[in-house]
Amino acid sequence: MGVPKAPDPVLLLVAVFSRYPAAIDWARQKVVEEWGPLALESPPFPFSHTDYYTPTMGPDLKKVFFAPADLIDPGRLPAIKIQTNSWETEYAELRLFPEPRPLNIDPGYLTLGKLVLASTKDFTHRIYLGLGIYGEVTLFYRHHRWQHHEWTFADYRQPEYHEFFNRCRDYLHERLREVTSPCGGSSS
Repeated sequence: MGVPKAPDPVLLLVAVFSRYPAAIDWARQKVVEEWGPLALESPPFPFSHTDYYTPTMGPDLKKVFFAPADLIDPGRLPAIKIQTNSWETEYAELRLFPEPRPLNIDPGYLTLGKLVLASTKDFTHRIYLGLGIYGEVTLFYRHHRWQHHEWTFADYRQPEYHEFFNRCRDYLHERLREVTSPCGGSSS
């Protein structure tokens, strides 16, 4: 019989997209205020794989990933998704731009073996995590590379994303060594 144990800490990843650099900067500030300094930040990637968001967010969207330095308990993901949804609402209510949704913030986490995204939408490949939030294993790491599932969003299949996720994975691997070494500290 298996014995339940606490999970290893994970690297929080926050995907932010908008057509407005000021909106992305605002989200970066919120992430840092809430979860501490960033260990890694991706370059802005063009977000052009779907027109789904165009009616509410406009064209020419850019996506940036933020990875705070402190590791987290993966059980926190539902509360984090609730928090980022409230930030989206807060920013939209500022009415700085004509679009009804000028900013999208999607949290998830990375382990050495997978990338998990949070969603408010249930589907056949998602599991309920609590607080009205579902989790999806979007990518998995096997044979020294990130691989996708049939349901993985098109943008998450891009080699440029995978290169950034490799940097995140390397950072996580180093942090986990620190946390589990006899002289290492504890994670948050």
